[in-house]
Amino acid sequence: MVVNEISFDNLPNAVAHLIKELDSIKNLIEQEKSPQVNNQRVPIGIEQACKLIGKAKPTVYTLARLRKIPSYKKGKHLYFFEDELLEWIEKGRRKTLQEIQSDSENFLKRN
Repeated sequence: MVVNEISFDNLPNAVAHLIKELDSIKNLIEQEKSPQVNNQRVPIGIEQACKLIGKAKPTVYTLARLRKIPSYKKGKHLYFFEDELLEWIEKGRRKTLQEIQSDSENFLKRN
């Protein structure tokens, strides 16, 4: 790595260079986070799906076979979309005891 000495005269150039480098790093991070390429969703494989939902491979295969988890099959391969898996997880949210108590109190007030 070559280290350039920054003086007062070349400070604007150094700042411009740093801004360009920061933008390229930001773009790389955004590309890594985004599951979409050219506004198209990119399917993920079984390994990534297992990591995403925290389940073992046999469990994920069983959930897909029983159609309890959103999945797609093409030939012998099973595919998933990250956004659909996250939505599936969100739908399984369980209410807290406080929410249940509040719901029951509201029900009793109405009836």
